[in-house]
Amino acid sequence: MRALRALSGLLTRIEGWALVLFLSIMIVLSFAQVLLRNLFGSGLIWGDQLVRQMVMWTGFTGAALAAAGNRHISIDALTKFLPARVRHALRVLTNVFASVVCVYLMLAAWGLLLSERESGGEMFLAIPEWVGHVVIPAGYALLAIHFLINAVENGRAVFIKVGGKG
Repeated sequence: MRALRALSGLLTRIEGWALVLFLSIMIVLSFAQVLLRNLFGSGLIWGDQLVRQMVMWTGFTGAALAAAGNRHISIDALTKFLPARVRHALRVLTNVFASVVCVYLMLAAWGLLLSERESGGEMFLAIPEWVGHVVIPAGYALLAIHFLINAVENGRAVFIKVGGKG
């Protein structure tokens, strides 16, 4: 269990720093684009496309962080009234289901990535198109990992004393 918590903590720290980096790049580049367009009448040709790519990277990183902290989208209006063990058992089921869905989406995204790689298109600055899409299977993999860790932690709560009750 310590290893899972350590893995989760490491991933969360890396994702947090990556999110700060991605947002910083987006802000600086957007500001630079505005300045360049207003002062010189033109901007960086690749700037807008990089910002669009960074939005996708930021979205997946933010989703992974939300999943890590059990703050991902969920409807819990009825579960608040359930006993703790039942609530944890339901969380195990939903986290396992979410993880399985993410694995299927990761595999589909991997297929997309391979076909993009074969097509040989370029994003900008001679960077292959598929490089920008690496985040999709990687993002789904991170989500699956976080959901699985949450499932294990909630599963543990089902089988041990919850809140001092047997």
